[in-house]
Order: sequence, then structure tokens, then C-alpha cells
Amino acid sequence: MFALKHYVIGLSILVALLLQVMPMPPLVDPYRPDWLMLVIAYWTLALPHRVSIGVAFLNGLILDILLGTTLGVHSLALTAVTYVLAMNYQRLRNYSVWQQAIIVGLIAALYHLLIFWLLRLLNDIDFIFAYMWPVFTSMLIWPWVFSLLRKLRRQFRIT
Repeated sequence: MFALKHYVIGLSILVALLLQVMPMPPLVDPYRPDWLMLVIAYWTLALPHRVSIGVAFLNGLILDILLGTTLGVHSLALTAVTYVLAMNYQRLRNYSVWQQAIIVGLIAALYHLLIFWLLRLLNDIDFIFAYMWPVFTSMLIWPWVFSLLRKLRRQFRIT
């Protein structure tokens, strides 16, 4: 039990990466929540001294490699939103889970707009509204992600 304590954060990020790239049916795939962003957002709010910008940067690079996007796109977007969360973690911790879900929705919107902007500069893609569906699903799933990761953090006494 104590040995697993040291790996809970890394394992939760690994599960988020797997969920991010897991194949899904074409009808459901556009609604896939931003699992990696949600998990890193939780750990940044809960333990900003352990998970912050460096972790976001490295995992963003891993996500870029797994998704086959231009190297650094997800890394920059994830780093930017993690910076915003890390700078405001004391304030955001005091909000209720539903208020945090709204903030997470705004953060997810920033994340997707940064990715779109970077891909627009690099690959000349066009914006379609369906690109923003993960913002809504991430916002809706935040209370469950928050509850699950909080339970893990308390069960393993991660500080």
C-alpha cells in the first residue's frame, strides 16, 4: 500500500493518457473529454508543489507524440492552462465542485482555442463548432473526476 502511494499521481496521468488516445466509435469521438487536462488540473489544484507546469509540459509532449500532432502544440496549450490554474489554485480550491466545473469549462475552452490557434498557424485548418464539444463534456465530467481523484488522494494519503 505504501509503495503504491508514490505512483498514484503518475498512474492517474498514465490512465488519462490512455483514455485520451483510446479508440472510440466515430459518433462518440468528437465528445471525448480532455482526460489529460482534467487530471493535471486536479493535481495542480490539489498539490501544486508536486504537479505543475513541468509535468504539464512533459505530458503535453507525450500527448503530441501519441496523437501525431505537431510537436509542442498540446504541450504549449497544456502548459498555459496549468499556469493559469497554478497561479489561482488558492482561490479555485474554495469554490464548490460545480463552480469549479464552470472554471474547468473555461479552462478547457482556452485549451482548445490555443490548440486551434496553433494548428491554424501551422497547418491552416478551419474552425468548426464541433471542435468545442470536448469543452462541454469536460465540464460535465469534472465533478466525477474530482471525486475519484480526491478519494484516491485521501485513501493513499498523498501530500
